[in-house]
Amino acid sequence: MLHPQGLAPRIVNLADWRVHILNLLQHQMDSGADAVSEALLMEVVGYPNSPTSDVSMTSTGPQRFATPIRIASPNGTMSFLSTTTVFGTANDITLAELALEMLFPEDQETIAIVKSLDGHRSQRAPLKDA
Repeated sequence: MLHPQGLAPRIVNLADWRVHILNLLQHQMDSGADAVSEALLMEVVGYPNSPTSDVSMTSTGPQRFATPIRIASPNGTMSFLSTTTVFGTANDITLAELALEMLFPEDQETIAIVKSLDGHRSQRAPLKDA
C-alpha cells in the first residue's frame, strides 16, 4: 500500500496511513523479529518521497484503534476505517501471529462509490470455465 508505484499516490492522508503501517510493522518486530519482517520494514522506510522516515513515530488518539484511510478515485475520495484483529493466545504461537486487517466504509459517499464500482464489475462478461 505504501509503495510509490502502488497505492501510495492515491492515499490522500499518506502521512497518517504511513505511521499506522510502520507502527504495525514495528509491533511485529517487537513481538518476534524475523528476517522477512525486518526486511519489509527497512524497505518501507526507504521508499522515496515518504513524508518521514522516522519509524519511532507513535499513533495516538482514536486512530490507534480505527485508523482512517482516504483513497482518491475517479469517482471521488473514499474514506475507510481500518481496524486490526489479532487471533490466538500467547500459548499458541501459530495463532498468536495471525492478524486480520479490515477496512470499513466511513461514510455514505464511500458506500455509494464502492457500490458503483461493484456495479461496473458485474456488468463485465462472466469468466468462462476453463
